[in-house]
Amino acid sequence: MAKVVVGMSGGVDSSVTAYLLREQGHEVTGVSFMLWEARERTDFRTCCSLEAINGAAETAKALGITHRVIDVRGDFIDKVIEPFVDGYLHGITPNPCVLCNLHIKFPYLLKEAGVIGAEFISTGHYARVERVDGHCLLKKGIDPVKDQTYFLYVLNRDTLCRLLFPLGNYTKESVREIARGLKLPAAQRPESVEICFIPEGDYPSFISNIVPEAAKPGPIIGPDGSVLGTHKGIFNYTVGQRRGLNVSSAEPLYVIKIDPENNAIHVGSREMAFKREMTVGDLNWTVPPVKRVTAKIRSMMRDEAAELLIEEGGD
Repeated sequence: MAKVVVGMSGGVDSSVTAYLLREQGHEVTGVSFMLWEARERTDFRTCCSLEAINGAAETAKALGITHRVIDVRGDFIDKVIEPFVDGYLHGITPNPCVLCNLHIKFPYLLKEAGVIGAEFISTGHYARVERVDGHCLLKKGIDPVKDQTYFLYVLNRDTLCRLLFPLGNYTKESVREIARGLKLPAAQRPESVEICFIPEGDYPSFISNIVPEAAKPGPIIGPDGSVLGTHKGIFNYTVGQRRGLNVSSAEPLYVIKIDPENNAIHVGSREMAFKREMTVGDLNWTVPPVKRVTAKIRSMMRDEAAELLIEEGGD
């Protein structure tokens, strides 16, 4: 069988991934990344804490596989944290996990694979790779609740062809059952539920600590153009947000637009928050584009039917 490098976060998914690949006869090497505050954080709620790295090492020992730790903090700051902060300052709600997959996780797994001569890399994502006529296609996992292809769309075909996703054919509960049956250290560990470099999920405080001048007050503007209140920095808001607006209104108001040029937040009714079309960028074509597609704007929402229109000169 083949040599495989597995990204291990200390959680149940990557632990069972390493086990399944070992059981298939592969020679497995586990790799964990030191990303951000790994030295300070001591909980299992994030994938880069010291305890998470130690947990991955403990699991690797239990499985009888090699485990390595790679320090990627410099690249993580430059390629994930700084774009994350910059996105919020420009009125965009970024997805740091996508940036991490593109710039950190998969490139470094491939780099480690090159060092040890491994043919494949693997992670604990709930996704599948389908190999058809020499082409590799990213497919959803069988568990609709845990499908994670949303975070993997940036991977190119060469990377996909070197990927193994054992969990794509499992549900989350069946993965936990495997871990419990094997008495793996990760079996009862909580699932990672927050951005790994944001303490307690409080991203506004994180951003204001890095860029204090970003907490610049500005107007909250209603549907009729009147000023309803004052915001505390546009990075505190995202389109569709209702809570925390602190404005008086006879009906519930939602953020419908963030205007970074004028440092303004526009609010309106729930109906005004819905859009029938949007402009998208940073696309990654692994197959020729088609007109009829499905789309979603956040990982946990249901896919919706959509029509794709490619602009002249667009990418």
